[in-house]
Amino acid sequence: MINHHTQDLRSNAIHFLEQNPSQRLKILQELGIARYQFLTKIRLNDANINCVMRFLEDPSQMKFPNLSGADLSELVLDDVKLIRGNLSGANLQGSSLLNADLIFVNFTKADLRNADLRGATLNETIWLEALVENCQLGLGNGLTKQQRKDLQLRGARLNYLADDN
Repeated sequence: MINHHTQDLRSNAIHFLEQNPSQRLKILQELGIARYQFLTKIRLNDANINCVMRFLEDPSQMKFPNLSGADLSELVLDDVKLIRGNLSGANLQGSSLLNADLIFVNFTKADLRNADLRGATLNETIWLEALVENCQLGLGNGLTKQQRKDLQLRGARLNYLADDN
């Protein structure tokens, strides 16, 4: 039997993703979650329908962003705040997250190949099985010495912004 609540959530998520960015922002403002403005940029696909369903299910309880499995590839997400976000299995290939606030983010099995995280705050992040080839990371971004070494061994590049000094 089809769960009508889930079917309605899916329809609402598709409707949201069919809107232009300004219409999406208005919806987010009405729901009280305009702080997740990056949702105005994501593409309409199955991964993002599922992601948006989680945001729409109970917006008043959306304290930390659950972006597991989301497709955020090739997006400019500079200065985004995703503190305690779940980005496990997310596709962030080629995305720009310059100066993003990513404290306590879970990147388990996320695809960060060719992403740019220079200047991002990465304290207490989890990187289990994350794909990081050519992922650019800056200096002074909260990674431990062991995390830096491990990420470099897996192909991440430690690059620096002028502001990192």
